[in-house]
Amino acid sequence: MPHITLLAYENCAASAIYGCIDAFGISNRWYAQLNRDKENEPPLFQWDIVSLDGKQVEADGRVIVTPHASIHDIEKTDFILVPGFLPPIRFIGNAPRDLTDWLRKHHEKHVMIGSTCTGTFLLAEAGILDGRVATTNLKFSRYFKRLYPKVKLRPERILTEDGGVLCSGATTSFWDLCIYLIEKFGYEELADVCSKALLMEPRNSQSPYSIFEFQKDHTDEVVKEAQCFLEEKFPSRISVEALACDMGVSPRHFVRRFKQATGDSPLIYLQRVRIEAAKHQLEKTAQSIEEITQQVGYEDPNSFRKLFKKTTGLSPREYRNRFTRLLKPVPMR
Repeated sequence: MPHITLLAYENCAASAIYGCIDAFGISNRWYAQLNRDKENEPPLFQWDIVSLDGKQVEADGRVIVTPHASIHDIEKTDFILVPGFLPPIRFIGNAPRDLTDWLRKHHEKHVMIGSTCTGTFLLAEAGILDGRVATTNLKFSRYFKRLYPKVKLRPERILTEDGGVLCSGATTSFWDLCIYLIEKFGYEELADVCSKALLMEPRNSQSPYSIFEFQKDHTDEVVKEAQCFLEEKFPSRISVEALACDMGVSPRHFVRRFKQATGDSPLIYLQRVRIEAAKHQLEKTAQSIEEITQQVGYEDPNSFRKLFKKTTGLSPREYRNRFTRLLKPVPMR
């Protein structure tokens, strides 16, 4: 019977803790039903919520979480879950030593450890992600890369596993992690049934959910001016060389400076602006793909489709079907 340890700490996301408990509880009920021919079959999962000292903690949203034990009371477990927290800067270089030592100790004992959302930052602070593949909340992926260059971050992935360490992406990806664990500790049929019970579709990428934030968290005013130009004139033909000239710098220096400030080259930035505009049109209008292609600055719909899928992981049609806001609840008769 696998034992799951769910870590609770100040300002963590309580939804990850209680959502996982719901998922494991559902899996236990389905496990019992699928194995009803076996007498006295124990539940598949058991779990405990723990805090650093065994005392109640106030999670994000003023949710009070009452643990079953402290981290030091857990001698044997099969999986430790570290939920996300906001803001992620809170524990940078300042994570509780007892907590990081505890995580390392169990990792060295070959206990599986997983994180949801920004919980990845705590695993990185403990040093157990060095040299490993990981994912995190897309919003904080650039920040994570700067802080932890030894981690092989794959921000487009919803779930990663490397050397017994699991990471899941943004907020509700804990469902994906739970389904993975249900299959790992149970079996495929049980995971499939639980996915349906939770209305969970198979997902491999979180790229479709990416929100472009226009990357202005820097102090280079020349680059900010260029960004504003690209965001305003993106439907037009734009020459990076001409833009560099307008900014009063050489093209080579401009490209280097732009990438240093934003993390993207001017051309990639322009593509991202155009794709974001196309996403908005797909979500809010019924215009054809050909019309949207022209409106966001491209000429060839086929090339646009390829670029859109490369960026989001979905074709324009698939994206529209998933994210359209035209769907309304069916009224009661």
